[in-house]
Amino acid sequence: ALRLGSARVRKGRRVGFDRRVRMSGKGKFRIEPFKHRVELDAQYAEKTWKVLKDAIHEIHHRNASGLSFEELYRNAYNMVLHRHGDALYKGLVSLVTEHLRGVAGEVNAERGEGFLGELIKRWDHHTHSMQMVRDILMYMDRIYVQPNGLKPVHDLGLQLWRDQVMRGAGIKSRVRDAVLGAVNRERCGEKVDTHQLRAVTAMLMDLGEDCYAKDFEEPFLAATTEFYRAEAQTFLADSDCAQYLRKVESRLAEEQARVLEYMNARTVKTAVARCEEELLTGPMRQTLSMPGSGLSSMLVGDRVTDLRLVYKLFRRVPNGLKFVKEMVFEHVSAEGKSLVTDPETAKEPGRYVEGLLRMKDKYGGIVDAAFDGDRQFINALHLSFENFVNLNNRSAEYLSLYVDDQLRRSLKGAEEEEVEATLDRAIVLFRFLREKDVFQKYYQEHLSKRLLGGRTTSDDAERSLVVKLKTECGYQFTTKFEGMFNDIRTSRDSMSAFRTHLEERAASGDLAMAAEPSSSALTADADGVKVKTAGGVSSYLGGVDLSVQVLTTGSWPVKGQNVGMCTLPPGMQAACDAYRDFYLGSHNGRRLAFLTQMGTADVRATFGDGVRRELSVSTYMACVLVLFNDTESLSYRDIEAATQIPGDDLRRSLQSLACVRGKNVLRKEPMSKDVNDDDVFSVNDKFTSKMMKVKISTVSAQRETEPEKKETRARIEEDRKPQIEAAIVRIMKARRQLDHNGVVQEVTKQLSSRFIPSPADIKKHLESLIEKEFIERDRHDRKLYIYLA
Repeated sequence: ALRLGSARVRKGRRVGFDRRVRMSGKGKFRIEPFKHRVELDAQYAEKTWKVLKDAIHEIHHRNASGLSFEELYRNAYNMVLHRHGDALYKGLVSLVTEHLRGVAGEVNAERGEGFLGELIKRWDHHTHSMQMVRDILMYMDRIYVQPNGLKPVHDLGLQLWRDQVMRGAGIKSRVRDAVLGAVNRERCGEKVDTHQLRAVTAMLMDLGEDCYAKDFEEPFLAATTEFYRAEAQTFLADSDCAQYLRKVESRLAEEQARVLEYMNARTVKTAVARCEEELLTGPMRQTLSMPGSGLSSMLVGDRVTDLRLVYKLFRRVPNGLKFVKEMVFEHVSAEGKSLVTDPETAKEPGRYVEGLLRMKDKYGGIVDAAFDGDRQFINALHLSFENFVNLNNRSAEYLSLYVDDQLRRSLKGAEEEEVEATLDRAIVLFRFLREKDVFQKYYQEHLSKRLLGGRTTSDDAERSLVVKLKTECGYQFTTKFEGMFNDIRTSRDSMSAFRTHLEERAASGDLAMAAEPSSSALTADADGVKVKTAGGVSSYLGGVDLSVQVLTTGSWPVKGQNVGMCTLPPGMQAACDAYRDFYLGSHNGRRLAFLTQMGTADVRATFGDGVRRELSVSTYMACVLVLFNDTESLSYRDIEAATQIPGDDLRRSLQSLACVRGKNVLRKEPMSKDVNDDDVFSVNDKFTSKMMKVKISTVSAQRETEPEKKETRARIEEDRKPQIEAAIVRIMKARRQLDHNGVVQEVTKQLSSRFIPSPADIKKHLESLIEKEFIERDRHDRKLYIYLA
């Protein structure tokens, strides 16, 4: 037997289609109509429908084994062929409707847990039956149903089941309540028949998305919302923050697995979103603000695992991470503000900066480990640090002091990796400074002291930090620093030439050889060249071992060419004069001025125990000590008159020599911590020390005094003036004309890498440039500035 179209035929035989089958060509078949008119019985349609009706009835009652589907198909085919398709279609609707009404009554009569099982069983029977009916009426579907815009047999079966059974009296609500009840029981830990639930939801979906949505999905989502709203309150009442979040994580995973297990995929996203709304979004603030266990407590306790869970959960909800980020920002800002405004911490710059670095390491680590290095958290962390670091206007000074301490002492003997790590951490804090030019001023002063005193632990470390600063702020920021290194390098060549010069003079008999060295001093030139003394030519300079460092004015932080000048002992003065003659003879047009306040000296002294010790002191202290070679005691006024050392520097020097325990080579009468004008000083014959070389540092505050701070601030403000005016001119030259607010914004943007100029300062310099005729105001709009070429 072969299938041709929808009809079964045998080669060369009639099969009851009122058509003739012939072979043609190479085994091909062609169906032709009879040549004569076929007359049908007037009762043909009714009789044929009776046969089909009985057959469909048997199919619905699962008695189809004795039916001839070929005969049934042929009957349906003939009814449609002879234009009885309408009767066939309407008869089918009536028959199936009547059958399903009976099914609805039987299903509705089922009570208890067997209700859903009976419904699914009858649904399976119905779908199987309608598939068989569809096969019988396939010709009707194609020839009559489609052209007339009617529902095909399969869709008709679904529609009738929906209308007569699912939405029949009582069944719809019972199905909804049974499914939702099972879901609720499973949420509470009971075992339920998931296969049955999956079959129900699949049935609803087969009946149409509209049926699934209205009859199940909407009630399910409403019930889900109510359940988890109550669940959230229960969890919050008996859990801390971390416990609550772990319960939420478990619930969300369970709900997602549940929906995937026996519901349509379209419900997953919406159902999980409802859970997240009730468990996370709604109680978000209440959860993360729990006293003793909320987000702040997690941050304080460095609880990375809990914080990772916070990030994992709240990234799922709209604005969840934004809220977490804001809380992190507020917490870090509050902690940082407490640190920078703590008066005890502010007394120790090293402790102050270490506290900031520990905070940065801690919260930077949390952002990387718990928040996956999320850029919005990194930005929030940087903004919080920038805000509170700049609350203390001495942060730049303290950072410079911290770097100074590291490069002078703490990094001595450290490996290169450790040095780089320390400098990188300092640069991290440097980035947060808004007034980077303030740091520049302090760093210049501290660098000069390290270079001139030979106190740096590593030249490579010094240069590495300068390179890092140049990378951050540009070459102009480090020009003076690099000039200072260049001066130190050049000074070595100058001292080598000076030594050669002395040797040549001694060889020619112009210079007599001298005894052993006694001291050293520091100098500077009036044009901006500064010099420091300390070692190697004592044989030619009356026993004074002199070393000079020539420093260029502008690169070094010197407040004036004559500041710090004092009367040197004759031997030291002669040595300095010798170098002056040599230097000025080699460099035409320059002047030298010795800056004794920046010098150091090694003085050999013998005390009462007869042991000769070497005292490493400042040049000021050396000048004071040498006075006691000729007298037993001197008053403060006598020392001041003999040395001409400035008052504040002299008091600090005398305090260092007489008031520091273990370093008191002088005695002071009366004994006190302060030096007064009437105090009398003498050599302490009882001084002793286990060290043969005793280093006596000048007593001075690690931080600036108020007058010094005001002076530094004034110098910084003075340095800013040309920078602000240059920025205004550059902007106006490029824009030609710009309003006042635009100028303020552009200037602030250009200078923000060094400092943040105030609008008042910008306005003042705009007025200055108007007076200098670089720019002018528009005649009609006084807020508009015009560049004058």
